[in-house]
Amino acid sequence: MGSYKNDEKPSNTETELQPPVEVPLDMLSPETLQALIESYILREGTDYGANEVALETKLKQVRTQLDKKRIKIAFDPNTESVTLITADEWRKLQAHV
Repeated sequence: MGSYKNDEKPSNTETELQPPVEVPLDMLSPETLQALIESYILREGTDYGANEVALETKLKQVRTQLDKKRIKIAFDPNTESVTLITADEWRKLQAHV
């Protein structure tokens, strides 16, 4: 038996936060990757200046950045969520681990 009362495990507030984990691009199905990129684009609401950029163009731009490793797929075990972050943001996170 564990040392927790009634075998209850501590919540995230009682445990140490875990660092994000990089998800390799090839671990996701094409459909999941497409949905992740679309979610990122819609959530970010990036300003593209005076000219509106079509969703297809944005999708291609983000996919290119993923392929060139300028953006990484990060899984946050604390929130059990996945997001895209820049390689610079990833390096900063890793420096604090």
